[in-house]
Amino acid sequence: MRRTVLKRFLHVSVFLMIPLIFGWSLAAEAIEVQTSQISSLVTYPQRNGIVPNFSHVIVIIFENKEFDQVIGNSEMPRFNELSKQHTLLTSYYAITHPSLPNYLALVSGDTFGIETDCKDCFVDARSLPDLLEANGRSWKTYQEGLPRAGFKGSFSGRYAIKHNPFLYFDAIRNDQARCIRSVVPLRQLYTDLKGRHLPDFSFIIPDLCNSSHDCDLKVSDAWLGDIVDSILNSPVFDQNSLLVLTFDEGTTIEGCYGPSPLAKGGRVATVLISPSVNKGFEDSTVYSHYSLLKNISAGWKLEELGHASDPAINLMVLPWQNKKPQN
Repeated sequence: MRRTVLKRFLHVSVFLMIPLIFGWSLAAEAIEVQTSQISSLVTYPQRNGIVPNFSHVIVIIFENKEFDQVIGNSEMPRFNELSKQHTLLTSYYAITHPSLPNYLALVSGDTFGIETDCKDCFVDARSLPDLLEANGRSWKTYQEGLPRAGFKGSFSGRYAIKHNPFLYFDAIRNDQARCIRSVVPLRQLYTDLKGRHLPDFSFIIPDLCNSSHDCDLKVSDAWLGDIVDSILNSPVFDQNSLLVLTFDEGTTIEGCYGPSPLAKGGRVATVLISPSVNKGFEDSTVYSHYSLLKNISAGWKLEELGHASDPAINLMVLPWQNKKPQN
């Protein structure tokens, strides 16, 4: 009798355990599928048309102002007008302080441990121009105050090398022909616009006064108005061209403390201008300088350098007209 009772107990126990085991299996499978779906959403849709295949990307960088010092400031009427007409990123963060490591982050996805505005801390690493040239694309940095193409000095009048990240990369700095071709004075921009020779990627840097580093914001805004009009009125600025206005860093250590990497260079005003962006739109997604590099890489199907490849770095997908915000 004891054997019969034990046998029945074992049969009942196994019978009761089946749905539990089956349920655990389904739950694990569901978690695995859900994780896979999340991974694919984060990593790959940008390659499938969400981000435009840009004809031109033009980046203009100002200096050392927090978001609230710019947006709503009567000294920057043109910047604010553009922010209302196009897409304003309201949670865009610089990486660190001071200037130089932010510039390096913008074009390489890394600061390389640099924490100062050093003048001779060159790095042996790849940068965006390497990828552009390998993919048959052109680039130039237009530096206001640069005395001549390919100039490698630290200062000249109101020009400072700390705002010219390309000359910190050995592969560019040590190639004089490359420097002369792509590291040019700002005046060359107007010639290139007029002659329809604007490169695929343009990195425009005002001098120490017009960038708001040494002068008032109203000076920067007046400078901005002139150069933006020249760009937007040029026939080369077509449907898939993108103009980005941003600041290298703020004045605080406010940042987005996500999983990796930290961005703690202050919240800075950033505007996306293009026929392809949503008009009068504010995107509150958390972005950083690494996001901008990630976006350029996505649009042109380039390798993502440094921290731009980190899944924690958000890609800019909401600003584009073919991708509306979700509730």
